[in-house]
Amino acid sequence: QVQLGESGGGLAQAGGSLRLSCAASGPTFTFSSHAMAWFRQAPGKEREFVAAIGYSGYTGANTAYTDSVKGRFGISRDNAKNTVYLQMNSLKPEDTAVYYCAARPVARSTRVYDYNYWGQGTQVTVSS
Repeated sequence: QVQLGESGGGLAQAGGSLRLSCAASGPTFTFSSHAMAWFRQAPGKEREFVAAIGYSGYTGANTAYTDSVKGRFGISRDNAKNTVYLQMNSLKPEDTAVYYCAARPVARSTRVYDYNYWGQGTQVTVSS
């Protein structure tokens, strides 16, 4: 069984920063061989892709972002700690949502249904 646990959410002012973390664990889960991603879901809206990072052996462009966060958010991973991060800078009120961590084997994807494992989510609220 795989467990993903997000942390780091909270309240920020517009223009501020937050750093989300997602720690992965499981007896048979090999973190380095999984792509990791962040999605978010605002009230009344569908869950949407935010950022993804491919597994450690990926030789192509290893990260992807939705257009609305490019240049503001950065995704990274620490395989020694089985943790993926989302650094969020220049936050805007429209970034307010529950942020979810997700994992899938090997190749990164921007599609919700491609991911096998999900965390419980962490709330991010940005005030204007």
